[in-house]
Amino acid sequence: MTIHIGAKPGEIAETVLMPGDPYRAKWAAETFLDDAVCVNEVRGMLGFTGTWKGNRVTIQGSGMGMPSLSIYANELITEYNAQTLIRIGSCGGMQDHVGVRDVILASTTTTLSTPSRGIFKELNYAPTADFDLLHKAFHAAERLDVKTHVGGIYSSDVFYDERPDLTEQMMRHGILGVEMEAAELYILAARHKRRALAVLTVSDHLVTHEALPADQRERSFGDMVEIALSAAFA
Repeated sequence: MTIHIGAKPGEIAETVLMPGDPYRAKWAAETFLDDAVCVNEVRGMLGFTGTWKGNRVTIQGSGMGMPSLSIYANELITEYNAQTLIRIGSCGGMQDHVGVRDVILASTTTTLSTPSRGIFKELNYAPTADFDLLHKAFHAAERLDVKTHVGGIYSSDVFYDERPDLTEQMMRHGILGVEMEAAELYILAARHKRRALAVLTVSDHLVTHEALPADQRERSFGDMVEIALSAAFA
């Protein structure tokens, strides 16, 4: 057990999917895993371990924002020996050709700040995904006939952003979408020599102002989970 994860040794799989919402972790575990067991309830941040096509998987909520994800990813890696960590979550679209319900595979992340910034000091470190996971996720999306985009995203450290000029620059430079966790996940994976990827569903759009209706979210998020699982175990 750690401060924030109550699982016992051996209860966390080497492959971990990390949605921000603990109730999305519960939904994904109940929908996709066989024999799913709740292994964490500390602070309501639910985690479940089960199997997918015979492979052990843990789905652990990470909370909102990089500081929260950093806590869980650090403990999963250093105390439970997680080897593959895949963020599954929603994002806001930032390009005209990226539609609501599309999936984004984040090859790189851009950010103003992460919990690791103090380590790098003046260096602008470029967090990147594991290419093998990225490659397999792309082909999984093709097999599922899910419209998918590969490229850079923006990991923001605020939800209520009051920098429209910054958003404009992200769009100008081809950033596909905005979310709040992936940059720190990629940094921690690089530091500890683990594999990481962010598989994101576009739930709303900063350009068109569209938003995914609640009754359509489950199917779209289901595609994202299946892509992530396929990438981990292809």
